[in-house]
Amino acid sequence: MPQLYLQEYAKNLAGRRVCIACREGILRDHFSEIVVDIKFLMRMNVATSLFHNLPKRFANQKLLTELEKKLPTTNLVRIAPELDFYEAVLSHPDSMDKLIFLERRYLMDRQGKKINALTTGRVLESLADFGDLIGNVNFKDAMKRICAKIEAGACDRVHILPAGKDTIKHELFTVEGSGTMIANNFIEEFRQVQTDEEVAIVSRILTSYKRAGFLKPRSKEYLSRNRGSFFVTAIDGIIVGCVEQKVIDEQTVELGALAISTRFLKQRVGVYTVNAFIRAMLAQGYRRFISLTGNPRLQALFRQLDFDEKSPSEYSRRQSESPGVPMFYKAVGENGAAPSKP
Repeated sequence: MPQLYLQEYAKNLAGRRVCIACREGILRDHFSEIVVDIKFLMRMNVATSLFHNLPKRFANQKLLTELEKKLPTTNLVRIAPELDFYEAVLSHPDSMDKLIFLERRYLMDRQGKKINALTTGRVLESLADFGDLIGNVNFKDAMKRICAKIEAGACDRVHILPAGKDTIKHELFTVEGSGTMIANNFIEEFRQVQTDEEVAIVSRILTSYKRAGFLKPRSKEYLSRNRGSFFVTAIDGIIVGCVEQKVIDEQTVELGALAISTRFLKQRVGVYTVNAFIRAMLAQGYRRFISLTGNPRLQALFRQLDFDEKSPSEYSRRQSESPGVPMFYKAVGENGAAPSKP
């Protein structure tokens, strides 16, 4: 069960409108689950809209009545069945801070892996990869319209989720999310861990890496006790990555516990986190940086950022604590520059 961070994530949704768009067949099949999720948002004081295209025939009267009864504060927008549902939703004049499309399946790549987050540029470059992999042959064209709406500034975030139990809740209130988020204006921030809630989120991110066998365990007690040594990367105020400052000597600091939420892999969050850490440490007077990792993704990241895979003799004691684990080393000149690659 994904960990919910209600207080932290609710702050990010305060004063914003979440719009859910769901076609007739999906709404019928998942009616109760969708209503429960929207009622949860209502309890969190999130403004909501529900777009649907249920025909007004007699068989649907009960469902239409239930929607009005169970979602009294939700703006219910019915799209005429003869209209293109996606075009009608995307061209609707209502404000949309977050727009969620509920579909049959995940948005996946050619390898069948769920896509977690995309910019509009990557969507348009990769349309051939999507095809009908989310179970709706018309959605590929809708992706172009989604990108146009975001690029026009008419919507900050579009989410594509598989309809089901708790999928909206998990998308908006967990680190991992439950579907795909498309956006351009991610606001990045790098800072020290501050609150108990942030300690819990860092613990969650590190736990996923520990399970993969790439990270030594760090308990919540350890994280809480050493929170001053942990830094986080937040996107739109939501923590998505972390790194631990481990002082080696007067000039050297180790990047420990470097981890990025699976949701933001391949989104250059790792590049931002490492470079931001280097800048922060340069301001404290450190000029040499090391990191030990067996994680192929992090190894590739360090090589990309001009770290050398070597273990200088002065760090032999540190290397002996992690035998067989490659060490990556980088020294930054006295000018304080921390070069990064685009």
